[in-house]
Amino acid sequence: MKIAVTYENGQVFQHFGHTEQFKIYDVEGGKVTASRIVPTGGSGHGALAGFLQAQGVGTLICGGIGGGARAALGEAGITLYPGASGAADAQVEALLAGSLQYDPDTVCAHHEGHGEGHDCGSHHEGGCGGSHCGH
Repeated sequence: MKIAVTYENGQVFQHFGHTEQFKIYDVEGGKVTASRIVPTGGSGHGALAGFLQAQGVGTLICGGIGGGARAALGEAGITLYPGASGAADAQVEALLAGSLQYDPDTVCAHHEGHGEGHDCGSHHEGGCGGSHCGH
């Protein structure tokens, strides 16, 4: 099994679509056997799902994530644990121990500005669709 974490300076990076690298963990028998940092090569948002799928990743731990990326990950068969924060290594260990602190309803929590083509999934005309959005 392979677990990926949006990664920056040892921490869970808080914006999936803008992550420049993932830390990918190889897991066997409930234990991490290897890990490596993999740059995204400039891929963003929905393209990252295909990037992770090509790496053989089946599980993703991340911070904020938009609706379009959620859909792309679902289509790629990748299990998502959004709303996580803190040290990446510790979050993977917590997931393996069944104690990961995450928020399955996290959507768009860290979008500061919305670029052209942005698809947050829960935004509606006039603003955010929920209190979890941080706008």
